[in-house]
Amino acid sequence: MAKYEIKDGVGIIPDGTTVIEKDAFEGCADLTNVVIPNSVTEIRWGAFKGCTGLINVIIPDSVTEIGSLSFFGCTGLRSIALPDSVIEIGERAFDGCTGLTSIAIPDSVKVIERQAFKGCTGLTSIVIPDSVTEIGRGAFSSYTSLTSIVVSRGNKVYDSRNGCNAIIETATNTLIAGCKNTVIPNSVTRINDDTFRGCKGLTSVVIPDSVTIIAQSAFEDCTGLISIVIPDSVTEIEPNSFRGCKGLTSVVIPDSVTIIAQSAFEDCTGLTSIVIPISVTKVAYNAFRDCAGLTSINIPDSVTLIGESAFNGCTGLKSIVFPDSVTEIESNAFCGCTGLKSIIISDSVMKIGDGAFLNCTSLTSIVVSDSNKVYDSRNGCNAIIVKATNELIFGCRNTVIPDSVTVIKNHAFEGCAGLRSIIIPNSVTTIEGERGLDFIGAFQGCTGLTSIVIPDSVTEIGGGVFRGCSGLKSVSILGPVKKLEYNVFAGCTALETVTFGAGIKKIEETAFSGRKELKVINVPAKKADYYKKRLPEKLYPLIVELPAEKKAKK
Repeated sequence: MAKYEIKDGVGIIPDGTTVIEKDAFEGCADLTNVVIPNSVTEIRWGAFKGCTGLINVIIPDSVTEIGSLSFFGCTGLRSIALPDSVIEIGERAFDGCTGLTSIAIPDSVKVIERQAFKGCTGLTSIVIPDSVTEIGRGAFSSYTSLTSIVVSRGNKVYDSRNGCNAIIETATNTLIAGCKNTVIPNSVTRINDDTFRGCKGLTSVVIPDSVTIIAQSAFEDCTGLISIVIPDSVTEIEPNSFRGCKGLTSVVIPDSVTIIAQSAFEDCTGLTSIVIPISVTKVAYNAFRDCAGLTSINIPDSVTLIGESAFNGCTGLKSIVFPDSVTEIESNAFCGCTGLKSIIISDSVMKIGDGAFLNCTSLTSIVVSDSNKVYDSRNGCNAIIVKATNELIFGCRNTVIPDSVTVIKNHAFEGCAGLRSIIIPNSVTTIEGERGLDFIGAFQGCTGLTSIVIPDSVTEIGGGVFRGCSGLKSVSILGPVKKLEYNVFAGCTALETVTFGAGIKKIEETAFSGRKELKVINVPAKKADYYKKRLPEKLYPLIVELPAEKKAKK
């Protein structure tokens, strides 16, 4: 460095320097000590970011501002003395200083910006002086050892009333920071964003009936929290409020709540039961995603919408009945619910999103109410079919495709590992797939499927339709398919025999890419040259002409 030096682990800042510039010592792991001259007034953004070996810093009383990320990730820092001159501690200034065990915030400090001391897991106590007028969101979040929080009695903006071990915004009665020893006073009306976020030592908390709002990420990643009772006074549970509370086993949501917000209980893997009250109208995006311990859910007849991925990854869920109030089930709502065995779709459901029941590998029964105007499961077919278009949008291992179906939609059987065989009727003209990085198709990942016959009625087969069907050994494509798309058989590692009909117009080069087990490509009599023009040259030796069909005698 031209301006700054490190000698024997000591950072040398020239006398007369007024500002320690942005990223001045960033990532200098060999830096252990710094003496800052008393000419310096500002430590800028990321000045000592990632200096993991830094143990000791002496900040002179000339410094008024400690910039954002200035000591971010200084894991070796044990203590730091902030002088009485400091007015502002910037955003994430000490974020991730896991070795920091104590911090004295001087009476000069007015502003502590958001996440200033986030992740200081060794910090055991905080004292907020009279001078502080602004504390940003999550200033003291993601901690494990914090047991004591005190706000000076002379502070006019914040308080820790009744020795509650928390920081409360006095004018609004909003709790903005807590710890594992917090007792929430019954005057608090709002638990703010990130208040207890990452407080892994919190095992239980009593929410008083004065509280009306549990804000975004208020209890996120409180992995030690076992149970919680939410009082009737609460009207809003905001996004991510209990996300990642892996120890939480049960939750009772009061009937004052109308929406279970985005990711409110996502990744609460220990949650085994949840009571959704009849006041709730919407279960939002990712609301219960990856709640693997949840075995049953009672959806009340007030709910009209089940959001995208709301129950995605709830592997313990065995069955689901949709009440007559539900009108929409969004995409991937129950994706990956591998324990789900049966589904009943009610009359009221008007829209089912793509992949709503994707990768539900144990599913054996699908029933749509006879009175539903949009969908049906005609002839007991164990599938969901769009009435107006005869498109099959979702099936399972026990599906029998009716001979009225014209399209097998993308995702229809995707991930259905238990599907052993399927008969595609002559009514089907299209088997959908997608082009893109993943080439997701109608039968992708059906690892138990061993053979398939595609009738001569089919003219379109999309990209990736049979991708990952690792048990598939033989395929017959009998009709005049316009184009055999990219990666149709990618990952079909057992594929040995392919039989073509008379008129496949185009075969993409990667259609059979990497199929080392492929032994025979059967084609109609006198069609070898036709298919050599469409297949890669390396596959020519596999082409076998079938005997000509004998014409029936008149």
